[in-house]
Amino acid sequence: MKASEILAHVDHTLLAPTASWEEMRILADEAVRYRTASVCVPPAYIARLRQTYGEKLAICTVIGFPLGYDTTAAKCAAAREAVADGADELDAVMNRIDMKNGDLAKITKEIAVLKEIAGNRILKIIVEACDLTTEEKIAACRCVTEGGADFIKTSTGFGKSGATHEDIDLFRAHIGAGVRMKAAGGIRTVEDMEAYLAQGCERIGASAAVRLLADRADAGQ
Repeated sequence: MKASEILAHVDHTLLAPTASWEEMRILADEAVRYRTASVCVPPAYIARLRQTYGEKLAICTVIGFPLGYDTTAAKCAAAREAVADGADELDAVMNRIDMKNGDLAKITKEIAVLKEIAGNRILKIIVEACDLTTEEKIAACRCVTEGGADFIKTSTGFGKSGATHEDIDLFRAHIGAGVRMKAAGGIRTVEDMEAYLAQGCERIGASAAVRLLADRADAGQ
């Protein structure tokens, strides 16, 4: 694949809790230059990025990040604020406590409420697959589908491991027809990015993508 084709699927990501505005500005400039799908940033930077870059930048942010065990009310408040500040996409962490307790109806309802807040904006649900059994991953696919989310996302990047090709195959077999997939966490090579896209992922969450592909993109390769 051409570098530009890969980058068009990348959420150019910086979620470090110590990220400075200068680092955010560099991230955003790179996203605009290389036409990444979005930047994925902490909620605290949404408004400033929108004010600085206007509509040149698609802004993704995280909700209930990284643990996901916030109450639904807290996640909803965060989602409303993110939308008001100018976020285009919300990556919300599924409540794994509810999953371990088998409360699938609660998970599905939370996803549905978050999607109502997101409206025509994209909602991705991070299931943190490394913490789930195979049966729980399949259940998560059902919750994401029935809740009306746009994407299922493998990982926060803050868990004990990240995306795996096995999980993407499992998701693809169990998500509904309207649900897309995002692989994130531990994706550090161009070969991995190409492999996840070939498996059917629509998005890649990566902090290293631009660094790995910039020279090729500048050369038109």
